Amino acid sequence: MTKNLLVFLLSGLLLPVLSHAQFREYSNEFLNIGAGARGMAMGNAQVASVSDGTAGYWNPAGLAAVKDHPNINLMYSDYFSGIGNYIYTSVAIPIQDNKRTLGVSLLRFAVDDIPNTLFLVQPDGTINYNNIQTFSSADYALLLSYGQYLKQTENEKISFGFNAKIIRRVVGSFANAWGFGLDAAFQMQKGRWRIGAVARDITTTFNAWTFSFTDQEKQVLYLTNNDIPVKSTELTAPRLILGGGYDFRINKTLSLLAEANADLTFGSRRNTLISSSAVSVDPHIGVELGINKVFFVRAGVTNFQQALADGDTLNQKKVWIYQPSLGAGIKLGNVTIDYALSNLANQTSSLYTNVFSLKLDLIDNKKHLTNNEKE
Repeated sequence: MTKNLLVFLLSGLLLPVLSHAQFREYSNEFLNIGAGARGMAMGNAQVASVSDGTAGYWNPAGLAAVKDHPNINLMYSDYFSGIGNYIYTSVAIPIQDNKRTLGVSLLRFAVDDIPNTLFLVQPDGTINYNNIQTFSSADYALLLSYGQYLKQTENEKISFGFNAKIIRRVVGSFANAWGFGLDAAFQMQKGRWRIGAVARDITTTFNAWTFSFTDQEKQVLYLTNNDIPVKSTELTAPRLILGGGYDFRINKTLSLLAEANADLTFGSRRNTLISSSAVSVDPHIGVELGINKVFFVRAGVTNFQQALADGDTLNQKKVWIYQPSLGAGIKLGNVTIDYALSNLANQTSSLYTNVFSLKLDLIDNKKHLTNNEKE
């Protein structure tokens, strides 16, 4: 056994950030997981219809729809039987006569208790399991959001918004990065139609990495032919997300909202439904059935990719796979509880994750009762 085999995990975690500044096809991907069980149940199709505190994540222009009282959102989910965990929380605060709204969102995706086997094998070749320590690889993002109405009538609403993103990534004591970026957004509702657009990373979001190894760790990396990085910068290319939706409003009891989004990435070919060297398009489709604006049933599909057919390693035949999701929600006064069941890989895989989220409207009960008495 060579020490090379013992450091593969650490090397794999650091490999994406070893080179100097350059664009990455997949960078800061934890920011593309989603926020809130409602949106994740609808296949991440949200940019045209989102109108609560999660808009800071999906489309900050939608924050303008948060009126009268602050809105708080909390979400937790785990992946791969608890190996990875994802936490999202946000607060949206309306200001200036309900025409403007501020939002703050915090995201954390982490894999904890990763074994560090750098010193498992001692200089004399013996194995000492007591030398195994654990560390975490965690990604954080703080979104500072703003949404404002440009036009607000009974039949037509137009709003814009933006995000300032602060990113923090940490790999144990070995590596850490700070990043910064900006998003710009637009949303319009006319009658039953909804339109939305978000330009993410318009400033080419960057992560500036620094590395810190002890002399002993450097020696092990050197003896196993691993590079010892000093600094590097990772760039995230801009992305454009377009969306459209329609509210069918079946009757006074039932409503059906359907939305479709398209993620457009530029400059590299990705494994998406539409793929070229100039632009790649990844669609998202979602529906939400509402009952008395109290009960909700949702479904969605996203992440269309080509993959080898199961068991067909000889002919290398590729088939289209996709990621389905289902969910439900219930609104009890000023509290909404949502649930989503999302497939992590494709429609034939048994890898599922459960997503729970809570939305709370901070209503002033005294003011609310007074308004009801007046009515």
